Amino acid sequence: MSHLDRDRLSELRRAFHRHPEPGWREFRTTARVVEELERIGVDEIAVGREALATDERMAVPPDSELADWRERARETGVRSDILERTDGGHTGVVAVLDQGDGPCLGLRVDLDAISMEESAESDHRPAAEGFRSEHDGYMHACGHDAHLAIALGTIGAVTESDFEGTLKVFFQPAEEISGGGKAMAESGYLDDVDYLLAVHVGLDHPTGEIVAGSDRPLAMAHVTATFEGASAHAGKAPNEGANAMQAAATAIQNAYAIPRHSDGMTRVNVGRIEGGCASNVIAEEVTIEAEVRGETTALMEYARTELERVLYAAAEMHDCDVSPRVISDSPSVDSHPALRDLIGNVAWTVEGVERVVPSYDLGVSEDATYLMQRVQDDGGLASYVLVGTDHPTNHHTPTFDVDERSLDIGVSLLTETALQLSRQRP
Repeated sequence: MSHLDRDRLSELRRAFHRHPEPGWREFRTTARVVEELERIGVDEIAVGREALATDERMAVPPDSELADWRERARETGVRSDILERTDGGHTGVVAVLDQGDGPCLGLRVDLDAISMEESAESDHRPAAEGFRSEHDGYMHACGHDAHLAIALGTIGAVTESDFEGTLKVFFQPAEEISGGGKAMAESGYLDDVDYLLAVHVGLDHPTGEIVAGSDRPLAMAHVTATFEGASAHAGKAPNEGANAMQAAATAIQNAYAIPRHSDGMTRVNVGRIEGGCASNVIAEEVTIEAEVRGETTALMEYARTELERVLYAAAEMHDCDVSPRVISDSPSVDSHPALRDLIGNVAWTVEGVERVVPSYDLGVSEDATYLMQRVQDDGGLASYVLVGTDHPTNHHTPTFDVDERSLDIGVSLLTETALQLSRQRP
């Protein structure tokens, strides 16, 4: 695959777009990545358990749900050997391309889609041109389909280049639920990586614009809390119950009253509540799903500690028990200035690039930070790169789409960066 083969890049992106799969259920997506890597002729392809530290996975769905998606993939013809390697929700791939002595460069992209129904309106290009999601209730509404095409295009281009060194591409599962970054960071494949590039498209940056390195991603933690009380008849003897609904309501109200911190920005949100059985029954069990974020990892931990304090206080006030649990999290890690500067200089040489932004405060959360932190803790350099793309509506909306011209720009940028890095030693 040549990095100039724009039709092939578009074809790949659209194939991934048609078959979105949520975190830890990316069985078909993983298989398609493996098949493309085999076609390119990649030296080493680690799949599933080989590419992950199993015990570090977070936010893994129930076995029954994993089995349903695995069966769906099997029915579409996914190879049995790949299904075996990804059994139990062990999705994801690490591709290793060895092209002689030189530095080890890592590239991280994400596999998963979002739980959202895609628009079927005629002015939505995927619907109009026949590549709308075929999985009801799920869509690639954040550009991960484009990331996959860019990564595969880059591997193909590097194989045809005079790059000397090792290229490792991390096809990470479960980014949207912040579940896969840590598992892939602890897989062992990052141990010898000198440089790591994480890549994302868009985020309000138009086609032709490159952000060489993003800073200040928000550290984040997803938290669930189940309040357990005692049921009672709401009319005859409400005093005999312990109202889990009231405890949850008290917790929600007070969560938003957590003091902001003088050291920087924090966020808290309760996005979902479930529980109770009828209007005339004191609720015995109620679960809330919340998240906290912070401008730094320390600020996120402050918000999480305060949220847990609020949860316990609300439970005690209403004579209930509560069980908070962190489902997944991710740290805040900045791009390294030296690598950011190199990428910025390379970007100006790439056809189609009209503007280079040296740095940008990301303002969202990303578990690629686990991989970035691991590399930089070991003495390497990492950068979170944005490849601009025109998107008609915001990320995480039913009409999100990407400008496919940005695919070739992304491949060219990453390939030229790899070549530049191969000419120097860490």
